[in-house]
Amino acid sequence: MTRTPRRRAYGVKSAPYAFLVPATVLFLLFFALPIGYAVYLSFRKTEVKGLGLGKGARDEIWAGLANYTDALSDPELLHGALRILGYGAIVVPVMLGLALLFALLLDTDGLRARGFSRLAIFLPYAIPGVIAALMWGFLYLPEVSPFLYVLDAMGLPQPDLLDGGPLYLSLANIAVWGGTGFNMIVIYTSLRAIPAEIFEAARLDGCSQLQIALRIKIPMVAPSLILTFFFSIIATLQVFSEPTTLKPLTNSLSTTWSPLMKVYQDAFVNNDIHAAAAQAVVIALATLALSFGFLRAANSRTKQGDSR
Repeated sequence: MTRTPRRRAYGVKSAPYAFLVPATVLFLLFFALPIGYAVYLSFRKTEVKGLGLGKGARDEIWAGLANYTDALSDPELLHGALRILGYGAIVVPVMLGLALLFALLLDTDGLRARGFSRLAIFLPYAIPGVIAALMWGFLYLPEVSPFLYVLDAMGLPQPDLLDGGPLYLSLANIAVWGGTGFNMIVIYTSLRAIPAEIFEAARLDGCSQLQIALRIKIPMVAPSLILTFFFSIIATLQVFSEPTTLKPLTNSLSTTWSPLMKVYQDAFVNNDIHAAAAQAVVIALATLALSFGFLRAANSRTKQGDSR
């Protein structure tokens, strides 16, 4: 039995949707459904009757916006957000500045061992964050750190890298060490996509390598810089592994040092999953608002530049 042209055309048109089904199912199961369930839990709370013992002593009831009110007025969550802002003020500019510098150096003509250098810079990104935090944590400890041992042997003071202001630098160092390589690859790929004729014309006009980098390369990779800045903001707001891993090594890191650590503490230590869900939703909305505002500002500035 031969298929009619109409049935054959229908099969061709429906083929893309069939390929989308597995991705759609995975998206709904592991992304949309957990988010929806977290939002649902954020509007609920547990009511305890009596001593909270026995069947029916704990009921889950509707809480309205009470969990959100508590989250927005929680001083620990606010202090964690302020600490993250200070942490991000160190991490983002240093990491993107180094990524841009390394990408420009790798794109320099006549550079030797370009492949090895690119791999060496990118390699720390392949190391899991927990392992990186453990490695750097032991390098920060005065009892086992070879760097602090050398300072002590030379009669120099040993800074406490896990307390006070240096703690922010120590945490930022882990993030910069691990994230610079990824951002460098993104920027370097954009640099390699620039037509070589542009650089040849600039050299014929007498431009030096520094002038080419400042006046041609950096402006042309601005979209990649915006993209990496966007990803860096999201990663900074979601920092969790590094301070959690370093916490057993110092008393300066509280269990609520970052907003996500506060969510974890309420959900799995204090057993208040509803408050934790509300805090997680607030963090997600704050991240969305900051990201959307940054993209709007970047797009408006790009349009102004194009109009000129």
